[in-house]
Amino acid sequence: MILALLLACDRAPAPPPAAPAPTREPCAESTPLRRLLWGDLHVHTALSFDAWIYDVRLTPDDAYAFARGEEVWLPPLGADGRGTTATQLDRPLDFAAVTDHSEYLAEVQACSTPGSPAYDDPVCVDYRAATPASIQAWGTRFAVQEPERFDEICSSVDCLGDAADVWIQVQDAAEAAYDRTSACEFTSFVAYEWSSTTNVSNLHRNVLFRGSAVPALPASTFDAPTVEELWGALDRTCLDARTGCDVLTIPHNSNQSNGNLFDVEYVDADAAARRASFEPLLEIYQHKGDSECRNGIGGFAMDELCTFERLRPGQVDDCGDVPGAGGIANLGCASRLDFARGILLAGVSEQRRLGANPHKLGFVASTDTHNGTPGEVDEADWQGHLGLLEGTPEGRLDYPVLNPGGIRNSPGGLVAVWAEENSRGAIFDALRRREVYGTSGPRIPVRLFAGSELPTDLCDRPDFVEVADQRGTPMGGDLQSGRPRIAVQALRDPLGSPLQRIQIVKGWVDASGEHLDVIDVAGAVGDTVDESTCAPPEGADELCTVWEDPDWTPDQAGFYYARVVEVPTCRWSWRDCLLYPEDARPEACEDPEVPRAVQERAWTSPVWFGG
Repeated sequence: MILALLLACDRAPAPPPAAPAPTREPCAESTPLRRLLWGDLHVHTALSFDAWIYDVRLTPDDAYAFARGEEVWLPPLGADGRGTTATQLDRPLDFAAVTDHSEYLAEVQACSTPGSPAYDDPVCVDYRAATPASIQAWGTRFAVQEPERFDEICSSVDCLGDAADVWIQVQDAAEAAYDRTSACEFTSFVAYEWSSTTNVSNLHRNVLFRGSAVPALPASTFDAPTVEELWGALDRTCLDARTGCDVLTIPHNSNQSNGNLFDVEYVDADAAARRASFEPLLEIYQHKGDSECRNGIGGFAMDELCTFERLRPGQVDDCGDVPGAGGIANLGCASRLDFARGILLAGVSEQRRLGANPHKLGFVASTDTHNGTPGEVDEADWQGHLGLLEGTPEGRLDYPVLNPGGIRNSPGGLVAVWAEENSRGAIFDALRRREVYGTSGPRIPVRLFAGSELPTDLCDRPDFVEVADQRGTPMGGDLQSGRPRIAVQALRDPLGSPLQRIQIVKGWVDASGEHLDVIDVAGAVGDTVDESTCAPPEGADELCTVWEDPDWTPDQAGFYYARVVEVPTCRWSWRDCLLYPEDARPEACEDPEVPRAVQERAWTSPVWFGG
């Protein structure tokens, strides 16, 4: 309780002396040209209220073990209270972060531990009943202007003190998983999710720390109900604490925010720069859908690939200039500020108006798994996200009601990082400079460089990376003057499907307003997948291009990013449908709003040009 009072004060207490950071050996494999690392930065375990309720019992230790390639067990639970369904990654990850909700860390422990003073309280009894109404009762407390904890629980247990104890468990799990030897085989990050849903609109952020120096307690929506208050708490307890703490926040599921997640009403350049400093990244994709683009929203031209993994089918009203409400329940209007293209364009407009870009965002993707299984993204062997609720094909193919699962979801994606080595500092720095990208699951190696002096024959040269790195700017950076050339090299995932094409997405602002264009620059549109066998069509093992923008003019300011697209393949849901006889398939198998095929993809972080 004393800690909470200190955090609430306008004046922060004197910080403790910085503890020496645990030592680590230098990585044996390190390169200034950066190596490609794969990870998942959005993972929930049994510590999250909306995971434990569905019989997920995997801990942060289990999640990191799974990420490293070990077998874990999912529901249904056996008589010993442990999972009975084995699952394991074919390819371990290089890094991961467990991001359990900072809200209810103590309450879940109190309600799930027999003998706890709150265990028999009606709130806990209802929670353990695991009904849609019980999950709604806990989740909707984040949706009001002044969120409050359950007094019924916190009057019986020390919620703040117990939450601090659970937070230590989170840190211990990350520390135990971090490979500090010279092999540098796996990196873990201390992290959590801040889960505000004011007006039932998604405002969630994942909070990621650079190292082992972290606050004594994670900020939650109960003590920091707005993002400005979250950043203020991180200033006091991390950045200004003189402990070596560093942090960034990653917004996710802007597709559920009704235009509320990305504010463009900045009074001055300092406010815009503050946001850009805290939030250099956007989670563009995860199991609750695509946040790149949506046709019919924002007045942009139609894009055939913007129908990918829409969480909300059918027509949705455009919010226009007035944000809406209800998005986290898939209700209300949608805004151009719900999708990456509109967000990036708004940032460029603010740059021209204020001199600072609040939305200079690189792209990452992750799973948001609530099974404690980071990196489980295989469409052909997906076991869902919500424990017992999605542990069978019937559960996965069901329509969501009050729960967030069912056929509208996807397996989610992965973060790709170009870093010098597999260490916390190198990966965090790559995230900060936005030399990262997201994929919808496949491990497609992609490099993007831009600059007016890139050689046009770069794709034919064995020293592609060396020359491009010397004479150009990698993804995430700023271009110098001159007509831009964009060099993109993409390789097929060795265990994935062939590549179909590379596209450049250009957004720019000039005297006439905001504009957007999508240009095919390599490959070609191919055939469709055979839905009876799921055999993919032919495509390319490698695509490479150096594209020069013929329409660039010096008065433009904007961005370019690459979208690399695989050939069509069967969606996970159609693969599950094929397990049934044709006359016994669930209703959703014949729903025209549920696609049978998908085109997996990668989105590079943008490069920016102009002033």
